[in-house]
Amino acid sequence: MATATPPSVRDMDVDALLSELTLQEKAALISGADIWHTVAVERLDIPAIMCSDGPHGMRAQVDDVQDGEMLKAAPATCFPTASAIASSWDRDLIHEVGVAIANEARQYGVSVVLGPGVNMKRSPLCGRNFEYLSEDPYLAGELGLAIVDGIQSRDVGTSVKHYAANNQEHDRLRVSAEIDERTLREIYLPAFERIITAGRPWTVMCAYNRINGTHASQNPWLLTDVLRDEWGFEGVVVSDWGAVHDRVAAVQAGLDWEMPPDLERSPAAVVRAVEAGWLDESVLDTSVRRMLDMVAKGRHVLDLDETVDVDAHHELARHAAAESAVLLKNDGGLLPLMDDGTIAVIGEFARTPRFQGSGSSQVTTTRVDVAADEIARLVSSDRVRFAPGYGVDTTEDDAALADEAVRVASSSDTVVMFMGLPDSYESEGFDRAHMDLPPNQLALLDAVLQVNERVVVVLVNGATVVMEPWCESVPAILECWLGGQAAGGAVADLLTGAASPGGRLAETMPVSLNDVPSTLNFPGDPGVVRYGEGIFIGYRAHDHLGQRVSFPFGFGLSYTSFDIADLEVTTSGAVADGTLAAAVSATVTNTGDRAGSHVVQVYVGDDDAEVARPPRELKGFAKVRLDPGQSERVTIDLDQRAFSYWSTRHRRWVVEAGTFTIAVGAHSRDLPLSAVVDVEAPSIRPALDAMSTLTEWADDPAGWATLDEFLPERHPARSRRFRSLLGSMPIDTLAGFGSMGFTHADVDTLLERVREHQATAP
Repeated sequence: MATATPPSVRDMDVDALLSELTLQEKAALISGADIWHTVAVERLDIPAIMCSDGPHGMRAQVDDVQDGEMLKAAPATCFPTASAIASSWDRDLIHEVGVAIANEARQYGVSVVLGPGVNMKRSPLCGRNFEYLSEDPYLAGELGLAIVDGIQSRDVGTSVKHYAANNQEHDRLRVSAEIDERTLREIYLPAFERIITAGRPWTVMCAYNRINGTHASQNPWLLTDVLRDEWGFEGVVVSDWGAVHDRVAAVQAGLDWEMPPDLERSPAAVVRAVEAGWLDESVLDTSVRRMLDMVAKGRHVLDLDETVDVDAHHELARHAAAESAVLLKNDGGLLPLMDDGTIAVIGEFARTPRFQGSGSSQVTTTRVDVAADEIARLVSSDRVRFAPGYGVDTTEDDAALADEAVRVASSSDTVVMFMGLPDSYESEGFDRAHMDLPPNQLALLDAVLQVNERVVVVLVNGATVVMEPWCESVPAILECWLGGQAAGGAVADLLTGAASPGGRLAETMPVSLNDVPSTLNFPGDPGVVRYGEGIFIGYRAHDHLGQRVSFPFGFGLSYTSFDIADLEVTTSGAVADGTLAAAVSATVTNTGDRAGSHVVQVYVGDDDAEVARPPRELKGFAKVRLDPGQSERVTIDLDQRAFSYWSTRHRRWVVEAGTFTIAVGAHSRDLPLSAVVDVEAPSIRPALDAMSTLTEWADDPAGWATLDEFLPERHPARSRRFRSLLGSMPIDTLAGFGSMGFTHADVDTLLERVREHQATAP
């Protein structure tokens, strides 16, 4: 445990300390002391504070537990990974998990938890997808905000990462993500924006990669123009570990804290730059002030002597894992398992659990539930028989293991088969080569189905897998993701009905990798990856193309049934002053005979957009828990952003006038209720000029009124057929043809007249 902070530090006067620091001390403060700590300045009683990995549980590497192992850390609760807990769609639960993580941080004297990760799941192949929440920026922003609020409610800081466009592991420190601004603004930045503007995280972690040629760590547009000037971020920008390549350029761009510190080069480079006049010391002072503010907020944990209730945290982890699991199929009501009959538990993952991802987020657990043991405990051991069935990352003894598993399956009433991905298939540091399950598992499943049709597949995976054609033959599928240290117990609870599945997919499960648009540009060419699919990732693409998917975004079954009815949409405010809003209300009823939860999802579609937009986008949701026969009226509020798109022409969010469809239902392809709202908005048409096309002149009321007065009655430009042929040509170009009946001088006259029309328009 860290030593207590001296009383003088508790009353840190940041302004006074900044004035007393030497140039060398300032350069040191923005460099860090080691891989986890800020620099202490003993002569001024400025302490060092600690950060730690922790998106789904603390990885606090305190000195007495490292033992020379790179990922060894103090014992902590491993909660479900992001890909799992995002499927809960439960803000309150995620907030509670955040509080628990913060309490464990306080126990170990950790001031800043490095998480959550809110990068988009552009491709199912990204090796770090288990650390990210969703393919949808709205959902990722809402759930990321919940965990930030939870952690920071306990006066522990967070670090929202990886800002931005870190959507692959391949060549992640060098690759340039080539992305147009509209795609950045609508897909890859909104989750960060939501958390920063509403949650005020202590830090933001910059990404490794370059964006349009410039490293994120030294990108002034990203770190200053957008993050600080537009969104009002006042905290510390910290580098991802090893992301800084030019320390002086990074300071100038807005990066405050380099981690881990390049002590051989960085502090000296900053001092030289200030002394030579290349770096204004006031810019350095701004970063130092942010560092001191962070230390002032985080130093209190150094005085604490707290412990946590590890059993209570384990139970929370078990509850979270159960809420995160998604029931994908349950033909014939196979689940929950019947109260009698024998159960074959098959699969090495049931005995040797895989419950978290590999890499920097790996937690040293306080304990681990084993699914086979937990199932036997809940249903009685004499009913359960286990067979490993396959090897993990090995095919040795596959034939013998499969034969044993088939014998056990053939003599059992029901089979629960655990299938999933080993560490070698998905991890930080590399991307997946494909979306398939291991061949030995698929071969075993086929053999088991030959002798027993009552098969429940339990999936253990950090990212989506291809599930066809085998999913057609399996009556029940429970997607459990990487559910944390208590996942084994949660699976037992779900299989036996002690818990009811309430998860919904936070990402689409495509039929094939070939159906994913980013596949054409993943992982890219040497040094560059082009985001050619633009805004069309995940369900936005699949719905736009009308593709069949294995399981759609937002999908999930329950052990009960629900009805949603009586949709009411009330709009208020005005686009002109940014106050447009809609209140979307519906009544949800549990029509089954068991308690359960339902996620009401609200999607918005622009019926006649001037730019390419998806058919619908998630803009609101609410999770409700109801007893049998119980009803609840749910209201979900939408703001103006829910109707907006990013206009590259205007360089801002805009709403175009017209009709929008607000659809409500259970997932992106089950939206039984809808309402059309008519939105009035100021024109977003650009001002007409000589390079505006004939079609643009004809579509603009003032432009057409001007042409109508100017052109002869039988002029070809009045013909729709003529406009379909030459309408894409600028009017000044047409004037140069010499046969259009108007000249370049006439175009000038037209422009004068159109301005008069615009000036007198109501």
